[in-house]
Amino acid sequence: MEIAFFETTTEDRDFFEGKLSGHSVHFFEEPIQAVLGKEAPYEAVSVFVHSKVDENVIGRLPHLRYVQTRSTGYDHIDCSALYRRGILLSNVAGYAGPAVSEFAFSLLLNATRHTHVALHRSKEGNYEYHDLLGSELFGKRIGILGLGTIGSRMAYIAKGFGMEIKAWSRSRRPVVDELGIDFYHDLDAMLPQCDVVMIALPLTPATKDLIDARRAELLDKNTIIVNVARGEIIEKSLYATLPNILCLDVTADLEATRRENVLYTPHMAYYTREALQRIRQISQENLRAFIEGRPLPNCLKISCEREYGKSS
Repeated sequence: MEIAFFETTTEDRDFFEGKLSGHSVHFFEEPIQAVLGKEAPYEAVSVFVHSKVDENVIGRLPHLRYVQTRSTGYDHIDCSALYRRGILLSNVAGYAGPAVSEFAFSLLLNATRHTHVALHRSKEGNYEYHDLLGSELFGKRIGILGLGTIGSRMAYIAKGFGMEIKAWSRSRRPVVDELGIDFYHDLDAMLPQCDVVMIALPLTPATKDLIDARRAELLDKNTIIVNVARGEIIEKSLYATLPNILCLDVTADLEATRRENVLYTPHMAYYTREALQRIRQISQENLRAFIEGRPLPNCLKISCEREYGKSS
């Protein structure tokens, strides 16, 4: 079988190469759209978040039967185009729970305790801190948007801080009853009740611009917003206008990250040794299932049909 991996590191190559003997395997450091200038014989491709698998790319892969993304999100892939051709798609759902949720709270703690400012000052010999009055997380109300692997992990961490947990999600998860979470079916009703809003949702047509100008008006100006999901879940214009403190690992407006009320990191929440190894392991299990003709452990067929409509 002809298999191609895109956006790979040396560690990726070392991991996959020895597990795919008997197949013709190709590794590229660049995204798929930067490599495919003409037709290629690949039957299976493995990509990451900067690879745009669209009609143009798919058209250059006449033998393509399977696409895997080594990420949880799949908004960089044209799901409808794949399913019209009967091409399978899988992701690595579940790999990022500890990494991304812990990172979200590291951003939040920087916002509430100004740790980044104090560290920078001390390096310069400045030990003044009286203008860095902080606030505690204990007893604060946190609203978590999405209770998948990452959102549920956020809830456990919030419980450890002694926060009052609220959540809005498409479906009620076991963690709601386990931790005594106030579960909301109406996002508009939850937002005014939050001191912190933490976003852990995939980007789909239903979640794009979920936090729009109308919903932004529901938030108290002192509510801290933490987004480690996808930038487009917040309406683009709001990044430059919201008075709230924004803790972002993603954004739809890079220029707005220079504002004083924005703490921004460059989409690195997933980036731990453990998470990268889980990505490789889950991807390898998905690929092995495809090669052997077994059901894909992380097949996105149902999710894509629900979000984008059944293929014709």
